[in-house]
Amino acid sequence: MPSVVLYQTCERGSEHMKRMLFVYNPRAGKGLLKPQLSDIIDIFVKAGYEVVVYPTQSYRDAYKKIREFDTNRYDLIVCSGGDGTIDEVVTGMMQRRTRIPLGYIPTGTTNDFANSLHIPKGILKAADNAVNGIVFPCDVGKFNDDVFVYVAAFGIFTDVSYETKQEVKNILGHLAYVLEGTKRLFNVPSYRIKVTYDGEEVEDEFIFGMVTNSRSVGGFRNMIGKNVVFDDGLFEVTLIKKPKNPIALQEIIAALLIEQVDTKHMYTFKTGHITFESLEEIPWTLDGEFGGEHDEVVIDNLKQQLEIMVPREHVAALGESPEDTVEKPEKLTDMIKGVLDKNMSDKK
Repeated sequence: MPSVVLYQTCERGSEHMKRMLFVYNPRAGKGLLKPQLSDIIDIFVKAGYEVVVYPTQSYRDAYKKIREFDTNRYDLIVCSGGDGTIDEVVTGMMQRRTRIPLGYIPTGTTNDFANSLHIPKGILKAADNAVNGIVFPCDVGKFNDDVFVYVAAFGIFTDVSYETKQEVKNILGHLAYVLEGTKRLFNVPSYRIKVTYDGEEVEDEFIFGMVTNSRSVGGFRNMIGKNVVFDDGLFEVTLIKKPKNPIALQEIIAALLIEQVDTKHMYTFKTGHITFESLEEIPWTLDGEFGGEHDEVVIDNLKQQLEIMVPREHVAALGESPEDTVEKPEKLTDMIKGVLDKNMSDKK
């Protein structure tokens, strides 16, 4: 499908009009963007842009479009969709020699990365931020020869996103990730992995691991360590050990429910370079999408390599350590606990 080009005539004596490539996923988030497409483009045009609109046609289409566009033709890229879309766009951008700033309108299910950067939840407000915000140089992850925006992970919870169909994601929303993953705690594979970072080495049986640059993952805000900064060249690493008995399992579940790290069963640390080595190939997920199966993974932090538009009033906080003031929603806790209780009773 060809791109749709929209023009606005420049006023006499004005500077050459800026150009934007707007790439969006028409299926993300119940198709919420479609009814507001005209209003979004109006915001872009009023900000002085001539806009080329491209709805993605298939998986990895956004990646191909961003990797191949002519840098001389555009001043700004704006994309809209869920975490999978932003992952494709950033991956495409990171593989270019010349990069330009990126605006993001989140329309996915959890939108962890956008929430962490304080990108507005409302579609029109996010569109306004994409053209009137300020450029923030954000860290990005290199995963072997691939790229991820905010999370690379293995083990329980990690296959939930790409095994949960788009329709189910849209209906269940945030809980699609949490509930689908929680029930797997009762029959979880573990992996013997050697982890090396900053001269340290850890070898253990793990049921879960994640390397993150986000203040929430899967909607959980506090499991990934405090003081997350987006431009410091460091990732937050969380590793959960295999429970050796039912008591250990219950302690891990309790830690997940209250979103607190249990040091008896978990490792947490910061690093800019980390390797994972295992005898078997382990499936990984990158930003909620399947990232392949690997027996060796090398992850590097590409410090401040992504230029992304964020609200002016929040840009300073993204480079600072936030105070932990956000409380966990009570209803979410109760709902997860209900699922756990049901699974326990089913096992009896």
